[in-house]
Amino acid sequence: MPQPTSRTARRAALVLAASVALLTTACTGQSGSGANDDASKDTTINFWHAWSAPSEVAAVKALVASFEKAHPNIHVNVVGNMTDDKINQALRTGGDKAPDVISSFTTNNVGKFCSSGALIDLNPFFKKSGIDPETTFPKAMNEYTQYDGDRCTAPLLGDAYGLYYNKTAFAKAGIKSPPKTWSEFEADAKKLTITKGDSYQQLGFMPDYHGWETTTEHYFAQFSPTYFDSSGKSEVAKDPAFKAGFTLQKKLVDDLGGFAKLEKYRATLGDEWGAKHPFHTGQVAMQLDGEWRLGMALDAKPKFDIGVAPLPVPDDQADQYGKGYITGTITGIAATSHKQNAAWEFVKYITTDTDAVVNFSNGIHNVPSTLAALKSPKLKYDPRFKTFLDIAANPESTTTPASINGGQYLVTLQQFGYDYESGKAKDLQSGLASTAKQIDTDIAQAK
Repeated sequence: MPQPTSRTARRAALVLAASVALLTTACTGQSGSGANDDASKDTTINFWHAWSAPSEVAAVKALVASFEKAHPNIHVNVVGNMTDDKINQALRTGGDKAPDVISSFTTNNVGKFCSSGALIDLNPFFKKSGIDPETTFPKAMNEYTQYDGDRCTAPLLGDAYGLYYNKTAFAKAGIKSPPKTWSEFEADAKKLTITKGDSYQQLGFMPDYHGWETTTEHYFAQFSPTYFDSSGKSEVAKDPAFKAGFTLQKKLVDDLGGFAKLEKYRATLGDEWGAKHPFHTGQVAMQLDGEWRLGMALDAKPKFDIGVAPLPVPDDQADQYGKGYITGTITGIAATSHKQNAAWEFVKYITTDTDAVVNFSNGIHNVPSTLAALKSPKLKYDPRFKTFLDIAANPESTTTPASINGGQYLVTLQQFGYDYESGKAKDLQSGLASTAKQIDTDIAQAK
């Protein structure tokens, strides 16, 4: 499973997305600008990535070694533990030491990468190689790697979100199976909650947006929302999925003790990346989280049996049970690179070669990012991990769309969520309207 350092970087990226300066490279991003090199000649390309944990670095090293074995004339100089800030600066300045290929944990920055021309459009390369991204990658991953018709990135492993549950606590509460609808989830969360004085001995679920992975986009994915209309305007005040999502979460907060009581309890719990995470300790019976949590929870040696299932869906969408929220790592080719054909050979290999993707998934313990790799018999995983493979392959699974100003619209939406769950914002529809207006204003300014 991914180490806390890398996972923390992924989550922090949402907040940082709002403050990262827009890329202002003068490059056009067209494949012809630097695709004049002969990829059959001996050459060296620079690959910058963000992984830093020893096991992850080893997996990257093995991935590069397998590429170089298949392409002995192309050598890859690897630079790891690179933040988006450092990558962005290098993409602007270029030079012999700058990256030809980058990878980033920040899918929220795809809109910036594409609209600025910092990364080239990969569509011509896919077409030249006879690869159809729509039949190669899972639907959600195919969506979050492009912006406004520009496919400036490709997926390089992914994250899928589901439900972890304490099977021992379920049995004690007389619950025989994980909830499939939100009404079942609400009932189970209350049944699993055991109070102790003015606090809890066991909380069925921590619904707060300040909790662990309980963000607006993770909740709302189960409602299949439309964030923007065809003209790019925010739909958060018009699409009923948002109202339904906020209503559900606020009801959970109120039914499980109220915002103040939950926040007081949350302050006593362990951090997200340590062994004392409240799901590991049994203080929280259900947890919304990504595929990496399974390994971290098992490493903590919990005193209960762990169950894994998809997150519930709205009662009127019961036939879509099995879907979830998808995000992941992205990779792309620098517009400043003079070795774009050689760089493409590397990107093509690490993102579309089935064995390469499978082996990297086995090393990193993230979800494979091609439909073929998701079905490969060479995948090695705990049987419970299959839940996330199925979520990733599910065509009903959703992601959050790319925007020209990165994840700022998600930050704005989340901020309203804080105000609404705490009672600071009273009128949901009015709040959604104000949020939509702010999102539209921010995007207009970015353009």
